[in-house]
Amino acid sequence: MVFVLPHLLVFLLVLLLPISSIAQNNGNVTVGNSLTATDNTTSWLSPSGDFAFGFRPLSNQKDLFLLSIWFDKIPDKTVVWYARDDQNIIIGGATPVPRGSKVELDADKGLVLTGPQGDELWRSNTIVGTVSYGGMRNTGNFVLQDSNSNNLWESFNKPTDTLLPSQIVERSAGVVLYSRQSETNFSKGRFLLKLQDDGDLVLNSINLPTDNPNDPYYKSGTAASAVDSGTSSPGARLVFNNSGYIYIQRENNQTFPLNQEKLGSTSDFYFRATLNFDGVFTQYSRPKTSNANGSWTSLWSIPGNICLATVSNSGSGTCGYNSICTLKLDQRPKCDCPVGYSLFDPSDQYGSCQPDFIQGCQEDKLSTGKDLYYFEVLIKTDWPNADYAFLKPYTEDQCKQSCMEDCMCAVAIFRLGDSCWKKKLPLSNGRVDDTLDGGKAFIKIRNGSSIPPQQGPHSPFNPESRKKNQDNLILVGSVLLGGSLFVNIILIIAICVGVYFIYHKKLKRPMTLSNVNSVETNMRCFTYQELVEATDGFKEELGKGAFGVVYKGAIEMGSSVPVAVKKLHSLFQDNEREFKTEVNVIGQTHHKNLVRLFGFCDEGQQRLLVYEFLSNGTLASFLFGDLKPSWKQRISIAVGIARGILYLHDECSTQIIHCDIKPQNILLDDYYNARIADFGLAKLLMMDQSHTRTAIRGTKGYVAPEWFRNMPITAKVDVYSFGVMLLEIICCRRSVDVEAIEEEKAILTDWAYDCYREGVLDALVEHDVEVLNDREKLEKYVMVAIWCIQEDPSLRPTMRRVTQMLEGVVEVLVPPCPCPFSRTVTMS
Repeated sequence: MVFVLPHLLVFLLVLLLPISSIAQNNGNVTVGNSLTATDNTTSWLSPSGDFAFGFRPLSNQKDLFLLSIWFDKIPDKTVVWYARDDQNIIIGGATPVPRGSKVELDADKGLVLTGPQGDELWRSNTIVGTVSYGGMRNTGNFVLQDSNSNNLWESFNKPTDTLLPSQIVERSAGVVLYSRQSETNFSKGRFLLKLQDDGDLVLNSINLPTDNPNDPYYKSGTAASAVDSGTSSPGARLVFNNSGYIYIQRENNQTFPLNQEKLGSTSDFYFRATLNFDGVFTQYSRPKTSNANGSWTSLWSIPGNICLATVSNSGSGTCGYNSICTLKLDQRPKCDCPVGYSLFDPSDQYGSCQPDFIQGCQEDKLSTGKDLYYFEVLIKTDWPNADYAFLKPYTEDQCKQSCMEDCMCAVAIFRLGDSCWKKKLPLSNGRVDDTLDGGKAFIKIRNGSSIPPQQGPHSPFNPESRKKNQDNLILVGSVLLGGSLFVNIILIIAICVGVYFIYHKKLKRPMTLSNVNSVETNMRCFTYQELVEATDGFKEELGKGAFGVVYKGAIEMGSSVPVAVKKLHSLFQDNEREFKTEVNVIGQTHHKNLVRLFGFCDEGQQRLLVYEFLSNGTLASFLFGDLKPSWKQRISIAVGIARGILYLHDECSTQIIHCDIKPQNILLDDYYNARIADFGLAKLLMMDQSHTRTAIRGTKGYVAPEWFRNMPITAKVDVYSFGVMLLEIICCRRSVDVEAIEEEKAILTDWAYDCYREGVLDALVEHDVEVLNDREKLEKYVMVAIWCIQEDPSLRPTMRRVTQMLEGVVEVLVPPCPCPFSRTVTMS
């Protein structure tokens, strides 16, 4: 009995093992089996245990998972395939799924991925036949087979960014490999690899969110037009054979090898070939033995130098616009912003750079004096295809001077002894090129920007420039002192007469930019009379709000430039110094989703602000007009507004709380990009002026509840207002509809939560087909809005978190009831 009991226990344990675990012994999975995304989730293993299929938690998001295949015996569990919807170009394919999602093997549908609420997120799309079982093979291929062991679907025919030994890509199948967006972001990236119909293997950058490709930056040369018909033929398939070698097999069975490297044995090494997120296609190897060096080693890559290869007539190149690409030792690119520029998105090191200063013809005319810019010099650096002027023969000094005097010129390139290229923004395909011996790039940077001036020839901090100015003063003084008394008297009289006429003319002439006085950095102080003339006596009113009335005007700058002049209410804070301080803070903001402030007037009791004029009006007129804007436009506008508020809250040198976020304060530029207006004005007015009054039947409107509860006012009041406005953008209706037939629909915030709770978002968007075709994003945006309108400010997310949720960077959790104690707030 003592010896029988252990054997009996073993037998019972085997019987109690889950079916999925037993199936792992031979790699097969029967219909009806499923996996759930949890911390302790199981996976379906290959017989050797080398590969696993299941949910991998994202390293940077503990509650998000990726349905994928990975190397299971190595510590970093390198992913080689992941579920991706190639038809969804807006989302970009692979979307991480939340905790609790499930994948199940179905006889008719194949692999079916569903969310925690049972909504279908992805399926394997078997073409014909009934699935009997699935299997994780030792090659890393997951297959679905019928009862006769015929393959109905396999992951090898739907590759993502990686190929494995024994994998073949047929030209006729139209298979495309897409890179990821980054090392940790599995959404569709900017690069693709494809065996074209003509037999050429190419690498392209693409213009997201579409698949529209730019010119190839690599070609194998195996196209039908590039081969000798007598001795060769075009490529028919891309083969990664069992020995680890990768080659193109031609139609006549000749081979065109992509790699000539001597490889180790596949019995001792793992191999993979990956189109990396930076556009480099690389083959890697890694020892299988546990005591060997545990990291992937690059064997070869194409192209040889991606920084020099990705030169196209369109697209930014390997790195983003205005960036500089440098090749590292591992043949991978490194992207850097030039001096005076910074990343547009700090989280994307390979993204575009933006200037840390304002540059342009209009901006230059708004500035007085010379020496607006200085040059930063870079050696062996170029941005091809951004030229708009080629000057030859030209000296280096002539090249620099021409760029300095040209308001469109951002960079001047001088090389080959007498050649000068002038380039304008945005700069594309930037790279360091060692073949440019003696070549120089002169980057134009505005003086007074956040970057300290270098010793450029036009910088006032340049010792040589300062010495030259001093020498000129000494020379003038010597002439005056050394001349005769009569000559000096004549000179003094001439100077006095000249000053009189200039001053007299300045008082009489109409307003132009030349008689705008500089008071603060990048700000202009206008006289009240100048703005009266600019607005034709404040004739055309554009709108009015809590802060004042806006009038249309024009400033002469060679041509008439339209402006919007806001005349503030008279109840301003009676402190001139504080007014100028706050206006200067507003003037130093610079973001594509903010309306730019040109200048101000601070004269007597008059306080006016001069903004750029945006011709497409307010978001209110855009949303609530007769024609409903497209869903795609509304999504873009919502994200743009969120980014603008995030900039005001977190990225300004001084935090700005808007206090009056609503559609009437969102303007649209020529391309219908959202631009936030009236930011920072709350601090310029008395506190009772900065409260937005929307006392319609005692409902909340856009105003956060803490305004009326004697609670501290923080940036969370803007989050609340944004949430209300986000619902308006989703539904294309006002937050309060006094004409609503059904009373429960009158208050949008209440009705939206009811629709979400009851699962009837169709009614919320009035059964809009375009919106309902993107139901996942609709539900996510409604959830974000509900989080924003929580009555408890501590429950509301920050605008950074809001932006991340809207952009799909972080998961949106199920929101609680926004107003658990009441659905309305009585306003005084």
